[in-house]
Amino acid sequence: MAAVASTPRSAVVIGGGISGLIAARDLAIKGLDVTVLEAGDGFGGCVGSHQVAGLSLDSGAESYATRSPAVPELIGELGLAGNIVQPHPGGAWLQLGGPDLAQSAQRMPQTGLLGIPADPRSEEIVKAIGRVGVARAALDRVLPVAPLLRKDKLSLGEVVRTRMGDAVLKRLVAPVAGGVYSADPDVLDVDSVAPGLRKAMAEHGSLSAAVGAMRKAAPAGSTVASLRGGMGTLTQALTADLAARGVKLLTGTPAEGIERTAAGFRIAVPDAVLDADAVVVATDGPAAVDLLAKAVPELAAYRPGPGPGVALVTLVVDRPELDAMPRGTGVLVAIDADGVQAKALTHATAKWQWLADSTGPGTHVLRLSYGRGLGAGQEIDATALRPDDELFAAALADASALLQTPLEEADVVGWDVVRWVGALPSAAVGHADRVAAVRAAVAEVDGLEVVGAWLAGTGLAAVTADTRSRSARLAEAVQIVE
Repeated sequence: MAAVASTPRSAVVIGGGISGLIAARDLAIKGLDVTVLEAGDGFGGCVGSHQVAGLSLDSGAESYATRSPAVPELIGELGLAGNIVQPHPGGAWLQLGGPDLAQSAQRMPQTGLLGIPADPRSEEIVKAIGRVGVARAALDRVLPVAPLLRKDKLSLGEVVRTRMGDAVLKRLVAPVAGGVYSADPDVLDVDSVAPGLRKAMAEHGSLSAAVGAMRKAAPAGSTVASLRGGMGTLTQALTADLAARGVKLLTGTPAEGIERTAAGFRIAVPDAVLDADAVVVATDGPAAVDLLAKAVPELAAYRPGPGPGVALVTLVVDRPELDAMPRGTGVLVAIDADGVQAKALTHATAKWQWLADSTGPGTHVLRLSYGRGLGAGQEIDATALRPDDELFAAALADASALLQTPLEEADVVGWDVVRWVGALPSAAVGHADRVAAVRAAVAEVDGLEVVGAWLAGTGLAAVTADTRSRSARLAEAVQIVE
């Protein structure tokens, strides 16, 4: 008969990004003795902060999706529920291609999903894609859906192009996909980036009707939220909570290999080895597969390629003209917008009132994102890898063009460049099958779990929900001994 272990079991979490910290906390709550190994010099990964012009600003994720309760529940457990904030309701703009950037910019349509319109005939869609584009998109209501839905593997791009045409795809969906996933819609698995869309199309008979139904079923209010002080405060609260629970938090300590033993696992670190009853690998995909080469050799067949490189250029500028929020909370940029290298701009002080209060009138925080994930067979976009000074110059020019407000170097009171290489894994076509195969291989090894965005999907909501579910199962399994 199974019995509860009389002494605490041990667990090692490899990777101190947000997924690793969440896993460590949940395992510690269940009574395990937990150690977190982080190769770098800090925790949180893409959910962190940096100092620019005396301000503590987000260095990665600046919000989370509100479509699930996973993140708010975690925030509540950490005592931060009172710090949840909503963005300014004005919304973002869309910068389309055209000879005149001012004339080809418009407010982002608010009634769609990943840029797919629920009503292609609405005035804002007509303005974005023209009447010919609208006429093509309207065919979605009469074309049969069955031939498309019968396909095993289907990209977001193929769905939109087949149902609504190239104008919707290139001018509405591609800018959103580039901004959110740093990827071309033609390489994104529709079932991964838009779960339930295929089912809704089958039920409602068209793509637009499916999008409308999904929007109607979504929770009321903003689709994103954040924390006063920035999302980096979530990492600070997590690390403080872990320290209070006695979790060992080790930076500058990369795991060099994992081996299975009769009693559990042996993890090699510089100049030492650690033994553990359970291991959670919370690194990026390529690193996870490489670490598990001996313990789970079957994973080698599913080693993902690195995700796209992304550079975030933060500018703190003294420019009172920006108090008017000329482009709302920011701008998503179509790939055919000539003369603009950025894929997106966030006007952070326009988006988050707490930040505007901390800077005061006239001072603004702008964040520009560089590095588009291109489609299969296309040349890699190396913009994000350019030297900092070149990216700073590009950001100043792009912000001036997108905001239609001239900005000069003398207006800048502080700036910084943060690079994320492989931080946004592309949910390429066939992604769900690959994830299932990885999960199946890992499940064959008692006491092992693998978490992170490369499996759960991009975004804090997806990562949090998946990590907590898998940590709970692992804790239950390793607490039971024969």
